Amino acid sequence: MIAGLDIGGTKCAISLGESEGGEIRILSREEFPTAGLGWRGVLDEFARRLEKSLAEKGAIEAIGISCGGPLDSVRGVILSPPNLPGWDNVEICDFFSSRFKLPVRLQNDANACALAEYRFGAGRGTRNMVFMTFGTGLGAGIIVDGKLYSGTNDNAGEIGHIRLAPTGPVGYNKEGSAEGFCSGAGIARLAKIRAAERGLDLGEITTKEVFAKVREGDEFFVSVFRESAEKLATILAFTIDILNPEVISLGGVFMRNADLFMKIVDPILDREALSLSRKVCRIVPAGLGENIGDYAALAVAAG
Repeated sequence: MIAGLDIGGTKCAISLGESEGGEIRILSREEFPTAGLGWRGVLDEFARRLEKSLAEKGAIEAIGISCGGPLDSVRGVILSPPNLPGWDNVEICDFFSSRFKLPVRLQNDANACALAEYRFGAGRGTRNMVFMTFGTGLGAGIIVDGKLYSGTNDNAGEIGHIRLAPTGPVGYNKEGSAEGFCSGAGIARLAKIRAAERGLDLGEITTKEVFAKVREGDEFFVSVFRESAEKLATILAFTIDILNPEVISLGGVFMRNADLFMKIVDPILDREALSLSRKVCRIVPAGLGENIGDYAALAVAAG
């Protein structure tokens, strides 16, 4: 049995699972809010729940941790993620390994999801694939020749930082960035920006509400969505041309609205990406669905 700890800015989750014969199975899952606990409170809560699980369910072989970056996966240290204020140089692997005397592994969330998709999801059977988060932010995990590519200091795949326009919604602390246009929070901000340009005030609109309007055929929201989808197609074309993957799987907003996105994305990719590379690359929703974060942390534990 292995344990996966998924750390998010809003909530954290702890999963117990089994990995055998190329399959992974979630045995149990619990979650709790991140807010108000601070990094030490979150770690203590995880530890308390792990101790309870050990007492009730028996031995755990390893612990895997999935968390937003930046982080140092080699040293097992979380380095001030923007969605986790106060989490500065948190030696999280040492905390759990010293307490439970178990192997503990850490990966950023996009890399962890890429591992899970490669082993158990849409990337199974491939050698080269990319996973894109498309949730609160936009990041990528990259599998090259069957191995995770994390870069020199765990910063590979930060596609959300690429500037796609001189102005636009802010994402990754950069106006007009890919994350600004192609993330859950970014799409809502884009709608507010375009509405303000027309003298409209949308209030505190959510991404879910934006897509509800799109599906109703609202002309304004359809135009906002099209702008986001076109920017996503640009990022996908870059990725296809540079990495030549067999599969690009996407989670979050794309996963829930793939039918809408692909109507716009496909023709642009056929025009913009290298034809030989485009022919061998499938663009698909995350195969592990809404539970990908849980599978991701367990995939890290599985090593």
